[in-house]
Amino acid sequence: MTLPTYYVPHGGGPCFFLNPDGSCPLMWASMRDHLAAILPSLPERPKAILIVSGHWEEADFTVHSGARPELLFDYYGFPEHTYRLRWDAPGAPALADRAAALLGDAGFATGREAARGWDHGVFVPMMVVDPAADIPTAQLSLRHDLDPAAHIAAGRALAPLREEGVLIVGSGMSFHNMRARDGSAQARADMFDAALAAAATDADPARRRERIAAWADLPEARYAHPREEHLLPLMVALGAGGDDPATHAFRDHVIGWTVSAFRFG
Repeated sequence: MTLPTYYVPHGGGPCFFLNPDGSCPLMWASMRDHLAAILPSLPERPKAILIVSGHWEEADFTVHSGARPELLFDYYGFPEHTYRLRWDAPGAPALADRAAALLGDAGFATGREAARGWDHGVFVPMMVVDPAADIPTAQLSLRHDLDPAAHIAAGRALAPLREEGVLIVGSGMSFHNMRARDGSAQARADMFDAALAAAATDADPARRRERIAAWADLPEARYAHPREEHLLPLMVALGAGGDDPATHAFRDHVIGWTVSAFRFG
């Protein structure tokens, strides 16, 4: 059985747990529900998860090989209870080694590290995706040069994991302009989202890869992403999706942004 790959929005900070009782505010409920539906939608339960977050960059692609990662509360100004969240899933050192080997075979220099905690691009969405925290998980960094073609190629190198029971997840935000949170971005965000969705779901896989590698040529691209670290996880998920069909799996409006998710396979 070959698992699909996903590019998902991870929201803003600990958004799904902001209420004093830890529940989800209404604005983020649709996104939470999309994340919660991922595992039930799969043809089989993953043996492990490999996740790429927009909040970790290294000079080379780097795998987290820790057995029991802590959480890295890399958000600021949120309620005190959100700094006591827990997601105690086991790490996946063997998966990290396998991912590093596949990347190495494809010609990528690859690093390893075991001390860094899981950032909120991992644990916040995964608390919704896998609330039981029982699926071994490994994290892969972005490469600091943010080269879209390289991230697509890295995803293609990792594609064999899909047949080994590994769910590959890119975690970011398809719109991420932190200076445009007052509603003024909506029309421009809609324009970018429509163009991104058309490119990411192109029925021709080769053309899909070309169009997404050239994402900066899309309408309002640099307005949507003054810096593209939150879009790059899409490249990895798309690359790992290979020639499988692409689906625009989710779309919503939050904080004046238009935000989408994509499934490949």
